[in-house]
Parts: sequence; C-alpha cells; structure tokens
Amino acid sequence: MTDPYADDLALALEIADAADAISLDRFMALDLVVEKKPDRTPVTDADRAVEREIRDRLAVARPADAILGEEYGSAGTSSRQWIIDPIDGTANYLRGVPVWATLISLVVDGEPVVGVVSSPALGRRWWGALGQGAWTTDSTLAPSTPPRRLAVSSVARLDDASVSYNSLKGWDEAGRLDSLLALSRGVWRTRAYGEMWSYMLVAEGALDVAGEFDLQPYDMAALIPVIHEAGGRFTSVDGTPGPWSGSALATNGLLHDEALRVLSE
Repeated sequence: MTDPYADDLALALEIADAADAISLDRFMALDLVVEKKPDRTPVTDADRAVEREIRDRLAVARPADAILGEEYGSAGTSSRQWIIDPIDGTANYLRGVPVWATLISLVVDGEPVVGVVSSPALGRRWWGALGQGAWTTDSTLAPSTPPRRLAVSSVARLDDASVSYNSLKGWDEAGRLDSLLALSRGVWRTRAYGEMWSYMLVAEGALDVAGEFDLQPYDMAALIPVIHEAGGRFTSVDGTPGPWSGSALATNGLLHDEALRVLSE
C-alpha cells in the first residue's frame, strides 16, 4: 500500500530546508530586528521571514489546505491544516542560544499526522509521519551517515526516570508547581532542557518524561507525530490527547499514566 502522507512529509522536509537557510543566515546577525508582540513575547524579522517562506511554498504546493502559523494566524478552511512555528525558541534565537527550531506539521481532522522539527544551529532534524516511523539526522556527523530511526526508552519506573520540566515559572503560573515538585521527588533526575529539544530527547530515548504549560497548537503539533512514531505518548498535563489544551506531557508511554497520576495530585 502507498503511504498516504509520504508526499506531504517530503514536502515538509523540502520546506524545512528553505526555512533553515533563512533562519540560520539571520542567527546572531548584528542587525537582527527584535520587537514585542501584544502578548509581550519577542518576535524577530527572521520569524516573519521564515513563516512567509513556508506560507508561500504551501500556497503553491497545497493551495486547498488551511494554514495556522504563529506570526500570521490562520488562513483557509479544510480538514487538512498545516500548523507552523517559524522559530520555536525565539528568546533563545535572539540571545544566541542554539536551541531553537522550525516546526512544521500537517493535521488532518484534528490529528497531527506529519511533523518536522528542524534545528539547524544544533545541526539536527527530527521527523515522523503516521505509519512511517520517527527519524533523525545529525549534520555534525559524516555526510554519508544515514537517518537514524528513533525509539523511546524502556524505563518502566518513575524512580529510574529522567524528566525535563522546561520552566519552573510556567508550572508556578499554572498553579501546578507543587505537582511538579512531587514528581521531581519521585524520579531519578530533573533538568530543564527547554523548547522542542526536551520532546525530541524523549523520542530519542535520552529522556523519559517532558512537560510544560502555556503552549499553543503551533508549539506542539509537529512534536506529536515524532513522539508517537518513536513509540511514546503525548497528551496535555491533564491527559487530553492532541495539541489543543495548552500544555504538554510527553513520555515513553510506559510512564505516562503514573506521571499523570502524580501530576494530578
């Protein structure tokens, strides 16, 4: 059988190449333009340029599909919607921290089925599509190194788990800091790797649990196919599937229910 999303994944990877060329060229530029949006979050000229490029390419390649992007909002109505974050981790980007990425996802009938997470400053890219597995490449390795298939860890006990929480302030503002502290007391190790990287480390099996609050669909949609195809599980912190509930909890699957239980107490 032909994979129904093979062409969409190929398109997303091609678009990610174009996005990386723009974002990497402006990274650490002395003339980078930085502004504050109405929600007081930063935006750069690179964020806007990357999203315009992605939208222009999608308008040509998939004119009937809808689009939701962080900088220019939603356009079109369709059961197929591309959800994009031109630079996830803008605060890192403008400070010269290399942990940022372009996120490109295709959502069909509300379900993310294609996800590409491209982080050129780290030299890394991760992707997944329904039924096609999850994969990564590392440009710091030899050029002939093939993509590596991802698989989550087999850690089955929270007291053996490594957890990334991203932001103490975010958990505190959501009124869930005590829950996070309870989880941290019961696990082996906690760190705040931040942004998309925490979730990709879960997909790689290097972390076992990652979660945070104050998220939008464009922060999460591209992560979900990668996590799922690597064998993991992705919900909100309250257990709702998908990228629609404002928070994220990604695990290796084995620990998901127990993590949800601890975080609900």
